[in-house]
Amino acid sequence: MRYRTLTELLDRSPTDPEVVEARARLPETGFASELLDGRDPAGWWVNEQSLYTPKYVATNWRMLALSELGLRRDDPAIAASCELWMRRFPLKGGGVGGNSKGTGHHCVVGNMARALIRFGYGEDPRVRKSLDWLVGTADPKGGWSCWGRGRNLDSWEGLSALAAYPRPKRSAEMQRVIERGAEFYLERELYRQGAPYPPWLRFHAPVHYYYDLLVGLDLLTALGYGDDRRLRYALAHLEKRRRRDGRWNLDAVHPDVEGTLAAWYARHPSARPIPLRLESPGSPSKLVTLTALKVLARVAG
Repeated sequence: MRYRTLTELLDRSPTDPEVVEARARLPETGFASELLDGRDPAGWWVNEQSLYTPKYVATNWRMLALSELGLRRDDPAIAASCELWMRRFPLKGGGVGGNSKGTGHHCVVGNMARALIRFGYGEDPRVRKSLDWLVGTADPKGGWSCWGRGRNLDSWEGLSALAAYPRPKRSAEMQRVIERGAEFYLERELYRQGAPYPPWLRFHAPVHYYYDLLVGLDLLTALGYGDDRRLRYALAHLEKRRRRDGRWNLDAVHPDVEGTLAAWYARHPSARPIPLRLESPGSPSKLVTLTALKVLARVAG
């Protein structure tokens, strides 16, 4: 968290001595060290046969969480796990995020592409092809569909992958897809779709493929929409949840669901995912607090 605060909130240079020292310690202490614990020398965690199960403690989920913490491919362990991950999730056409038949699913492609860009694979042809796939599967009206159920706020992963790719390197079509996707969220004020859904109002970490208001705020402000008046509801909610000591709580860890999915888990408890816990729900959260402060800093300009 020290490394992320120095670089993401305070904009310290990568060559700053404090940044260099903090980055060197990433694999050895803190959340990254906890996530790396139990890694097999071959690059996987928990289950060699499936990098996806058990949710949310197998390789796929740990890699998504590790990508948020500043580790990069110059760490041999990270590089080996990234290569294994990409080999095991091939996408037809040469990308990543596909199933055993190479068929892509939006959340897997988007999450993997975003994580790999953060690990330093942004110019890897496999990641570039995944970004092309996301551009090609975007809805012409903006946004993406998850499970073929129409455009929805839960389908944030495609936009997050394109946002992680540096703006100077984006194609014109990438930028158009980003703008249409951002408008999809803005016109719904980050929360208005269907019946009210309380989990969207709770803050979570680590983030997998579930959406909440802080996910939306982080994404839209990173894309430069911090001054858009349609963020006001979400920003007011963020301020409302700030503790008197200036921090924010972790409200829940995933899966935090209601409605039909919660009812399904109640009937099939053995299928319920294992939460990936880095902090305690109901307590002040370093992860949530850093994201909230970054959002407010972007809004302040």
